[in-house]
Amino acid sequence: MNALAAWPYLLLPVLAVGGHLWWRARHERRHAAALAEAVAAGLNEPPSLHPVVDPSRCIGSGSCVKACPEQALGMVEGKATLVNASACIGHGACHSACPFDAISLVFGTERRGIDIPLLTPQFETNMPGLYIAGELGGMGLIRKAAEQGRQAMEAIAQRGRARRGDQLDVLIVGAGPAGLSAALAAVDKGLRYEVIEQEASLGGSIFHYPRQKVAMTAPVVLAKVGQVKFTEVSKERLLEFWHGVVRQFELSIRFGERMLGIEARGDGFVVTTSRGTLSARSVLLAIGRRGTPRTLDVPGEELPKVAYRLVDPAQYEGQAVLVVGGGDSALEAAIALAGEAGTRVTLSYRGVAFSRVKAKNRERLQRLADEGRIDLRLGSEVESIAPSQVVLSATDGTKARLANDEVIVCAGGLLPTPLLKDIGIRFETKHGTA
Repeated sequence: MNALAAWPYLLLPVLAVGGHLWWRARHERRHAAALAEAVAAGLNEPPSLHPVVDPSRCIGSGSCVKACPEQALGMVEGKATLVNASACIGHGACHSACPFDAISLVFGTERRGIDIPLLTPQFETNMPGLYIAGELGGMGLIRKAAEQGRQAMEAIAQRGRARRGDQLDVLIVGAGPAGLSAALAAVDKGLRYEVIEQEASLGGSIFHYPRQKVAMTAPVVLAKVGQVKFTEVSKERLLEFWHGVVRQFELSIRFGERMLGIEARGDGFVVTTSRGTLSARSVLLAIGRRGTPRTLDVPGEELPKVAYRLVDPAQYEGQAVLVVGGGDSALEAAIALAGEAGTRVTLSYRGVAFSRVKAKNRERLQRLADEGRIDLRLGSEVESIAPSQVVLSATDGTKARLANDEVIVCAGGLLPTPLLKDIGIRFETKHGTA
């Protein structure tokens, strides 16, 4: 075959390689722009467990980028990079997808440390009989958290049962994956237990994920249930599964009961809650790092119309809703509510401008405000809440009384770390280490 006849066969691979390089360069530019946007907005510090890529081992295959349902990873200069840290929920799909073990899952960064309790291999703290499993103990992966809950309960069962009739064998604090798995193991071991959960629903941190967010990416083994063969499952499907487990095994969960303190007493612990006290031989803390919602501490905040997160915008259709806060969660709540028919949305924020928020959220919010679909009140704070109105005070001293049906406070949370340190649990600070 002469050179003239062979050129079509040579052209095809050249076009294929050229097309791939063009496609890759285009995506790298997009990922680099996303990273620059996150850095400019101050959103490049991951909140919890997150991937760190070893550039010496990364060959730029992009398998981790494809595996990340949240699109938190991207390719920058030929290497995988965390370009959207605020979207990362630490489920570890990227770590599993990397063929060269170039990704580690760590807590904290060089600039921002995260306190993690010191635990034994059995998940016991330095206080005998007090155990920690799940996100608070340094494991954000749902599968691993559930495994820790089960393993911790096995250690608790070996520790021994309560010696008094008024004492539980174990009190489980938190009804997320670790707490529910521990409750199943307690049933399996025949232990006398209770679960308390500060929220009105189970699920822990999963309950607060956005709708249809991928929550779990690997199978897990649960006591009484066996292997749960989830590979990639949404928040809604996973919560439906947990509700089914609670019904099937009649798990005892006391919702809306918050832990306020723990005191070692005699051969066990006395736990003070928002409803009273409970005595237990052992305690398993299966609480997340989200903590207790930060309140406004204003008159009327105890009214049932006040919530601390937006779960379903549709339930507020046709109502006057006040959103309080200046972070992405507040902006996203206001934007979502503005999309519901007849909903009148006001956003109050004490600052005069938004910082540390995604540019797209800021731009979309401003557009809706310009269109009159959101009443944006910067430099304002809630002074009081009444059944049919709210009073806002501005920095210039003026006050506004607004008709109001519902209030959603998005002011962040108070981490449980200070409480646990006060009772004697030892912590270490992680700065980008596993």
